[in-house]
Amino acid sequence: MPVAELISALQASGLRLESADTGITARKGGAGPTDHKAVSVDGRTIMVPVLHESARRSPFFARRPDADGHSQLERDGIPVARIAFPKQPRFYAQQTFDGVPYWKIAQLHGRDVLATTVLQTCIRYGRRSTACQFCAIGESLAEGRTINRKTPEQLGEVARAAVLLDGVRHMVMTTGTPNFTDRGAAILCESAFGVKSAVNLPIQAQCEPPDDPAWFARLRDAGVDALGMHLEAVTPEVRQRIMPGKASVGVDDYLRAFADAVAVFGRGQVSTYILAGLGDSDEAILAMCETLIGLGVYPFVVPFVPVGGTPLAQHRGPDALAMRSLLAPLGQMLVTAGLTATDIKAGCGKCGACSSLSSFEQAAREVTHVV
Repeated sequence: MPVAELISALQASGLRLESADTGITARKGGAGPTDHKAVSVDGRTIMVPVLHESARRSPFFARRPDADGHSQLERDGIPVARIAFPKQPRFYAQQTFDGVPYWKIAQLHGRDVLATTVLQTCIRYGRRSTACQFCAIGESLAEGRTINRKTPEQLGEVARAAVLLDGVRHMVMTTGTPNFTDRGAAILCESAFGVKSAVNLPIQAQCEPPDDPAWFARLRDAGVDALGMHLEAVTPEVRQRIMPGKASVGVDDYLRAFADAVAVFGRGQVSTYILAGLGDSDEAILAMCETLIGLGVYPFVVPFVPVGGTPLAQHRGPDALAMRSLLAPLGQMLVTAGLTATDIKAGCGKCGACSSLSSFEQAAREVTHVV
């Protein structure tokens, strides 16, 4: 099975484990890829669902790792690949001067990405009428696996340790939306400045579009190298149904913000998350991707994965065939436009662990080279 197809299938179906002792614990609750575990396939580290109920029915099964840390991956009992699990990062064993474990401040995503939610609360989260139905930002906070506000000093301390001890190469900073004005840009400016004061680490910041485009230059000047503003869904009806509060910032508002942000950060350094499987058609997603690519925005399309404790916990995500039919043409579109993951300075698109999109980009490059 080609690597791109195997990754798509793993991320769609999830993975059952013979042993939980694989070196690094799965992420449960919180923002970002949650209920997932990092898995290395053919030298590429991806995030694969392991904790959700659907993963328990997965045809994929990983045998107990051997002495070298490698595991036999089986599909329906047939060996299909050798995989590995990244080891627990060394910085997890450290704590701040005031006694907070580093892993409660930032976590390793993929293989070499440091990720943090600088503010673990959101003005939209507490009410069903405004909350995004897929979001679990409050779950890890409620269960004591993180702290609400990570200070710039804490972030700088942890980032420096992650670089020195574990070779982290870039960082993702997201945030719950704290207000209806800057929508998190101010707290991200403080956080980025704190990190860059401690270590020279490329940073992607993620927030909703701020009310004033002047915030984009402020973010850049504070040390942010790339920016993510996430649509999640692309059609108004799906956005209103799935994220009623966030949908008040309309698609047109996002498109204007994307254009303003690209003017500051440059082509390919602004990106957006799009979750396939929430109800948007492939045609609608690809049409939006074409518009985004024309603006110089990288559309990072990932499969929706249900998270326990959320209203969409029982919503089925797209299967591997559905993702392949979407990502194959998108990969070709990105290669044709010269807007690919390899050129992003920092962030989710550069990491690529939550989607097989970069594998389809690679396949498209190889076909283009042959032709």
